[in-house]
Parts: sequence; C-alpha cells; structure tokens
Amino acid sequence: MGLLVALLVIWVVLAVLGFVIKGLLWLAIIALVLFVLTAIWGAIRRRTTGVR
Repeated sequence: MGLLVALLVIWVVLAVLGFVIKGLLWLAIIALVLFVLTAIWGAIRRRTTGVR
C-alpha cells in the first residue's frame, strides 16, 4: 500500500511540474495517465485481496 501511495504522489508532482513548465506539457500528460492507471491498479488490487 505504501508503494501505491508513493507512486501516486510522484505522478501528481510530475504532473504539476509539467503544467508549470510550459515546455514539459508532455510530462504532465504522461504523469496524469500514469496516475490514473496506478489508481485503477490499486483499486483492483484492493478489491481482489480484500485489503481495506
């Protein structure tokens, strides 16, 4: 669970940096996609393992 939270935080930081620095908009887009995928992966994993 700690790894999941750490990954989500990293993706948010990279997304913010990407939006702040105009030349790194691609970084923001990739970070947002990775954030969504990580959140979905975490939700599926919680549901299948029964961890709350």
